[in-house]
Amino acid sequence: MNNHFVETPEPPYIAVIFTFELRPDDREGYEARLAEMNALAIQQDGFLGEEGVRLDNGRGLTVSYWRDMDAVDAWRRHVVHLAAKKAGREKWYQQYTLRIAEVAFAKTFAAGE
Repeated sequence: MNNHFVETPEPPYIAVIFTFELRPDDREGYEARLAEMNALAIQQDGFLGEEGVRLDNGRGLTVSYWRDMDAVDAWRRHVVHLAAKKAGREKWYQQYTLRIAEVAFAKTFAAGE
């Protein structure tokens, strides 16, 4: 995950919000698969970026931004992504929630600007 805020275009665009809790027992291979999915997502038409946070207790949140629902749907159907999602359910995730929303308004504040 990046450690900066994504610069997005003027709305509307799509936000895919993924909240999760990892299983406490076995996380082997998770980081490698996550890096693979991040590298692949960046290559997808319509991908705008992502922001996220993961806590030491295995909980986290990732928000990815997409140009439109067609781009989201193409990513959801990508064969490598489908395999990663299956592996996530079988191996790594205790639970997760996926939400998809259209961003209607966005504003950025930066101290000193």
